[in-house]
Amino acid sequence: MVTSSPRSPIADTPLPGQSGARSAVGSFRFWFASRRWEWSPEVYRMHGYRPGEIEPTTELLLAHKHPDDREPVAERIARSIDRREPFSSRHRFIDTSGVEHNVMVVADRILDDDGQPVGTSGFYIDLSATLAEAEREALEVRLPELIESRAVIEQAKGVLMRLYGISAEQAFKVLIWRSQETNIKLRVLAEQLIAELCTVPAPDPAIVASFDHILLTLHERIPKD
Repeated sequence: MVTSSPRSPIADTPLPGQSGARSAVGSFRFWFASRRWEWSPEVYRMHGYRPGEIEPTTELLLAHKHPDDREPVAERIARSIDRREPFSSRHRFIDTSGVEHNVMVVADRILDDDGQPVGTSGFYIDLSATLAEAEREALEVRLPELIESRAVIEQAKGVLMRLYGISAEQAFKVLIWRSQETNIKLRVLAEQLIAELCTVPAPDPAIVASFDHILLTLHERIPKD
C-alpha cells in the first residue's frame, strides 16, 4: 500500500460505467524542461484516482512504485531528463487500493519545430490486467486472420518477448493493442515489425557469443527419455 502519496476518500469509488474496473492502456506526456507530467484519464484510473483529481508529479509516481522497482524507475527518469531520451520501463506500481500492477511503458520522444527533443510521450500497458471485453471481441473478429497469419505473428511475439522481457500472452496483448489503436490489421503490423528489425542496432558481440554457446550446446541439456 502506498503511504507517501495523497489519498482521496473518493479514489476507490467506481466511475460511472466503470464498475470499478481499471483500463489496461493509458497515455502520458512528460516535458523535460518543466518536469511536468500529463496523464490520460486511463492512467489516473490505473493509479486509483479520478481524472484530474491530483497533479501527477515525479514524486507521486515514485511513491506509487513497488519498493523493489522504485530506485530503478527513478534512475530511468533521471536518465531520460539528462539524455533527452524516451522514458520507457517495465516495472510494478501499487494503486490507492493497494493493488499491484505489472506495467510496461512504451514511449518515444517529443520534438520541437527544430527537431530537438523536449519531452517524451507514450503509453502505460497494464500487463497484469486480463483482456477487456472489447479486446476479446476484437480478438474474435480477427481470429480467421490470426489463423492464416500465425507464422509472422508468432515471430513478432517472439521479438516483443525478448526485447521487453514479457510472456507470450502479454506480447500478444501488445500487438492487439497496437492493432486497435492504429486500426491496422494485426498481420500487417507484425509483417512491418519483422521487416524493420534490420534497423535495430546489432547486439554486442558478447551477446552473440553467449547465444552461439546456447545454440551449440542445446542438446546437452535436453532430458533423456
